[in-house]
Amino acid sequence: MVCGGFACSKNALCALNVVYMLVGFLLIGVAAWGKGLGLVSSIHIIGGVIAVGVFLLLIAAAGLVGAVNHHQVLLFFYMIILGLVFIFQFGISCSCLAINRSKQTDVINASWWVMSNSTRHELERSFDCCGLFNLTTVYQDDPSCNAICKNRSSTCQMCGEKFLKHSDEALKILGGVGLFFSFTEILGVWLAMRFRNQKDPRANPSAFL
Repeated sequence: MVCGGFACSKNALCALNVVYMLVGFLLIGVAAWGKGLGLVSSIHIIGGVIAVGVFLLLIAAAGLVGAVNHHQVLLFFYMIILGLVFIFQFGISCSCLAINRSKQTDVINASWWVMSNSTRHELERSFDCCGLFNLTTVYQDDPSCNAICKNRSSTCQMCGEKFLKHSDEALKILGGVGLFFSFTEILGVWLAMRFRNQKDPRANPSAFL
């Protein structure tokens, strides 16, 4: 059977949604693993990752059921939702790749000053640094900074430089991965649209007469 027929479109759409389900389970598992090991302490970050994973699972389940049963309504809503997800994800991915170092510095500065003291101290301990940028050198002499570097020398590296390095890498990874998956979502919309308009060759046209 040539690819592009009813069976081929059905199998391709099912395979794509199985991949989405695996990615959803992976997101939930990574969030739970990070929480269990104490790598991520923010409940908002963990909740957000789990929410994205559950949402992806629901979308993939709807697409899988619609593909298996050739359900017109499910496939229609699957196309609409996946198309909206593509628009948002494509925009966010491009923003992650386009944000420059100056903007990252502004965001880090704004975030640093709205944090509680306990959160700042936790970050200083985790990244082994004190203060943020040159404007916050007063933190070098702050006795509340319990970074390990203070026991080795009188000065510590500024946290801002470490944050910028990690944020730049994270934004590139997130932007690249998000951009890649956004094109798979376009593929899913195209497959669902094609599959909806195809007739099942095994269906009996006189069965409902």
